[in-house]
Amino acid sequence: MSSPRRTTGTARSDHRGSGGRAAPCAREPAAHRLAADVARRRDERCLDRQTARRRTVRPAAGARADQHGGTLRGRVRRAGGLRAGCSHGATGAQRNQLGRRGVKPLAAGGNLFGLSAEAKARLLQKLSSVASVRRGAAPARRSDTAENNGGSGRLDVAELEAYREIRLIEQAAEYLDITDPFFRVHEGIAGAETLIGNRSYVNFASYNYIGLNGDPRIAEAAKAAIDRYGTSVSASRMVSGERPIHRELEQALARVHGAEDSVVLVGGHSTNVTVIGHLLGRNDLIVHDTFIHNSIVQGAILSGARRVPFRHLDPEAADKVLAEARSRHGHALLVIEGHYSMDGDVPDLAAFVAVARRHRAWLMVDEAHALGVLGPRGFGSADRAGIDPGEVDIWMGTLSKSLVSCGGYIAGRKDLIDYLKRMAPGFVFSVGMAPPAAAAALAAVEILQREPERVARLNERAALFLRLAREAGLDVGGSIGAAIVPIITGSSIRAGRLAEAMFRRGINVQPILYPAVPERAARLRFFLTAEHSEQQIREAVAILQEEARAVAAEPTDLAAVARHLGRRLPASR
Repeated sequence: MSSPRRTTGTARSDHRGSGGRAAPCAREPAAHRLAADVARRRDERCLDRQTARRRTVRPAAGARADQHGGTLRGRVRRAGGLRAGCSHGATGAQRNQLGRRGVKPLAAGGNLFGLSAEAKARLLQKLSSVASVRRGAAPARRSDTAENNGGSGRLDVAELEAYREIRLIEQAAEYLDITDPFFRVHEGIAGAETLIGNRSYVNFASYNYIGLNGDPRIAEAAKAAIDRYGTSVSASRMVSGERPIHRELEQALARVHGAEDSVVLVGGHSTNVTVIGHLLGRNDLIVHDTFIHNSIVQGAILSGARRVPFRHLDPEAADKVLAEARSRHGHALLVIEGHYSMDGDVPDLAAFVAVARRHRAWLMVDEAHALGVLGPRGFGSADRAGIDPGEVDIWMGTLSKSLVSCGGYIAGRKDLIDYLKRMAPGFVFSVGMAPPAAAAALAAVEILQREPERVARLNERAALFLRLAREAGLDVGGSIGAAIVPIITGSSIRAGRLAEAMFRRGINVQPILYPAVPERAARLRFFLTAEHSEQQIREAVAILQEEARAVAAEPTDLAAVARHLGRRLPASR
């Protein structure tokens, strides 16, 4: 599953057939004008009122699960996105998973696996009954928890609505005999093949795009860094944690992006959070693609700036948002990705540059899945578009994909980098990057520069997969076939079953399910690498076509699946 969440934004109303785009179905930009501090104060006032009532009226046994006692527990609920009945929409953890697709989550009466709200409620009861028989105990009710805790206000994760959603999905999968495809343990190096449970699988679930994971040159560089600097720098870089390897890596990344300088941080997700969260403030504006990565949304929320999403890949929609809102804000940031990790599609970079310049907005491009993939040299979006990389104000990237290490970076003007090195909390108050991680990334950058044929081979393999999948009648959405190809199934049950069928036949590929994507956009996501052989790709697509046909013939609503399995749903209501 992807990682990932976005909160409100435009979302797909259905899965995309023939590469088409769905119309937006979420709030218009005007709905985002409520400032974050106003919402926060409203929720706090509402929480205080409910807390006051709870102090005088003790909930009866069997009370609703959303009635909770204790101020700490209330704060924990709010941290999880539950606003004590005052705010509506997805919980925080739901939004975390939805955000990677920019999807507006389903409300309590929403549609799960194609079920109506009433059917979903019945299903929850039925599955809870099934779980109690199979596991020996049902999930704790709110009243049980309150009695067990004795009103102490201790944390009980079972009170979080998002946790109950997770349990529902787990129980549904168990009832339907769908094996959990997540957290499988891989032994050894995950390349074009991987070892899981003493069996070798053809692997399409790792973003080792140019095949450098396990390259002996990179391993030797990491080992040499350990011998020279140890496994940790044991300090923030600002205070005794600076090492020569850090500056060498930053200079190499700056050269790749045609930038004056760069700064590396210990995590990719945290790079976006800390940079966006502290580069902008409450009077500023952040405009982003609705399918933007969770880390960018989190950074925007942290900043307190007004955040407005626009339709996926649509520069005209971004232009309209900025035209309407720019004059009422101080700074403005326009954020896109160079290569979208769920869909494998790319923006018209030149068009977004023009929009940013027209409205005096900073342009930020997340190159996490673009570096090593796009352009004849693999230098990313600017390399592919043939534009001056200096037209982009902020280049962001990660070291964990093509560069087979761990961490994130920002490249741009020297004054920007100097500012971040002294002001971004995720850099200033964090340990410096581990020497072996920095050395591995530097070695990977150097190999990328010397061996562009790796990028060419990756693109050839991905294009072959895309062509064969289309010829097989599979829905690949809007993928350009650079490294990421989705196979959209239109149903989480179907995606789960298809992934399981592929796994049984020796192919490891991850399903992306609701709520990470809309139910009708559920999919399998294939990561292609330069290491995959033509034979592996042809065999994988042939098996995929065969298994997809078999799965498509199966019913996809829960009641029908139960009949298909020869089982009866529990009679209890």
